[in-house]
Amino acid sequence: MLAALATLALIYLTYVTNTAVTVAVNTDRLQADALMNAGLELAAYRLTAQGEATRPTSGTFNARVGAGRVAVTFRSEAARIDLNMAPKAVLAGLMTGLGVSASDAPDYADRILAWRSSTETGQDNPEDSYYRTLGAPYLPRHAPFPHSDELWLVRGIPSAVIERVLPFVTVFSNMRTVNVLDAAPQVVAALPTMTPETLQRLLRDRADPNLDPRSLIGLAGSASATIEGSKAYRVTVAAEAPSHRQSSAEIVILLLESGDEPYRVLSWHNAFDGSAGKPL
Repeated sequence: MLAALATLALIYLTYVTNTAVTVAVNTDRLQADALMNAGLELAAYRLTAQGEATRPTSGTFNARVGAGRVAVTFRSEAARIDLNMAPKAVLAGLMTGLGVSASDAPDYADRILAWRSSTETGQDNPEDSYYRTLGAPYLPRHAPFPHSDELWLVRGIPSAVIERVLPFVTVFSNMRTVNVLDAAPQVVAALPTMTPETLQRLLRDRADPNLDPRSLIGLAGSASATIEGSKAYRVTVAAEAPSHRQSSAEIVILLLESGDEPYRVLSWHNAFDGSAGKPL
């Protein structure tokens, strides 16, 4: 009898302990979600509180939210190369700068263009034939990329190249041009006619707060360069809950000009899925 009671007590103790742990974990997650949303709302407020002409294309700030804290970074998607809009020269330039040979990069860029380019129904498309020859269970979309991760489906480009390209591309800017004020050096280097010397000068000049940003366009010497932002922004929120649990998320939003909501979420990646902090 005593042994049975002891066993029952042990089972009950285990149940109570597990329940307490579960409640604590759920509480932490709820707090983290609340902080993520608060950080996103604060970023959206900063962006929508200003007119388009004066709206910053990038920025960072810290804020205390209740007993928690958030660190927020935002950047216009114009800082990335748009897979659906970029010309072949820019796509090839990006891959060349990332280590692809000058002979292979244009071919890989052609594969991307062929994937996104429309085709007439019933037309014998060479790219479709290429996929059939490879035994692929699908054909090119012949429409815009809905997500940059769809690049993995494009045949003829090594996976190692795709992995290197993804941090610098987007499908959300809807611009043929790249913001040279905010873009990563690898993106700026992809612009046609860009030389190593010009790249170093541009990176040095754009760090000068007293410089007129418009001078960077002339320095870049490319029709693919701009200092304008897009209406889509990538927001990274790093949060610390009152329990000191840390979490992060990377969210892409589209600022809306009218309607009841100031923005729409286009993409959301949390840290637990291994993607937060990594560009889409």
